[in-house]
Amino acid sequence: MMVIRPICASDYPALYQMAVESGHGFTSLPVNEELLMRKISRSEVSFSKVTQTPGDEGYLFVLEDTTTGQVCGTSALEAAVGLDDAFYHYHLGKVVHSSRSLGVYKTVDILTLCNDYTGVSELCTLFLRPPFRQKFNGRLLSKMRFLFLAEFAERFSDKVIAELRGVSDVQGNSPFWQWLQEHFFSVDFPTADYLTGIGQKVFIAELMPKYPIYVSLLSEAAQQVIGKVHEQTRPALALLESEGFSCRGYVDIFDGGPTVEARTSHIRTIRESKRLRVKIGQVSESAEPYLISNTKLPDFRASWADLAPEAHSDEITLSAALATVLQVSAGDWVRISKI
Repeated sequence: MMVIRPICASDYPALYQMAVESGHGFTSLPVNEELLMRKISRSEVSFSKVTQTPGDEGYLFVLEDTTTGQVCGTSALEAAVGLDDAFYHYHLGKVVHSSRSLGVYKTVDILTLCNDYTGVSELCTLFLRPPFRQKFNGRLLSKMRFLFLAEFAERFSDKVIAELRGVSDVQGNSPFWQWLQEHFFSVDFPTADYLTGIGQKVFIAELMPKYPIYVSLLSEAAQQVIGKVHEQTRPALALLESEGFSCRGYVDIFDGGPTVEARTSHIRTIRESKRLRVKIGQVSESAEPYLISNTKLPDFRASWADLAPEAHSDEITLSAALATVLQVSAGDWVRISKI
């Protein structure tokens, strides 16, 4: 059985291996021992912290195969971004050049550096190891965060974003960054991406152009990837769009990948989730796949299972095996939502 749980210090070797496997452009998993250990420590503190408002908390989860004990993937939630370090984006907007006397009217796309998402919550660090990209593992790893958001809403903003990986090749070359590098930075994309991942963002403020950039001045290759996702990220985008996320014109400052957003209360899995009391017993043969989590914070557990909730009941029948994995007993509360 697959289970989601908070990361712990003993998961470091698996997290490091996933950082290596994730490749270029995966800013939140840099191949850096000190930073990865710091992420684990910060997550452990966040899960144990008592708070009623979003702050500098980061919740890092792992997906574990309970049969083998192997860690298969990771995902995370940031409570409020940009409170300590500036959180940069480009916003894709328009300016109009017109002259009534000459009969000229032209609309031009521009990119403006901004910090508009400061304080919002973020879905991040989603990575599922290739051998485990099957069945409902990807959906579990991504969507269980919505059950966590629903259960602990006071710890998060009323808006959630997700930065999606933009277009780059296997060597880590980004057409969007190549244009910026040529004109402003003289730092290649993998290096800039790595520096950001380890928290060294001051070079952005020092070197990034402060005035709007006319999109038409970018190379053709750079223009074509603005707002586009990496091929491997298409399934993640489709899943988020099905949950109600959409792009409002914000793109990543390195690879031009889109940032999508949604009001927390409008996210489908959150909106349709139910809190039910546990019964231990035989699950009906008419059961369907559901996401399910307990309602504990430091001991949070989530999984997916075939369940058969009754329309007008506040109880849900779980198998003894599933109850053990979720660390719940008869009478405890769980939260469920269609997978």
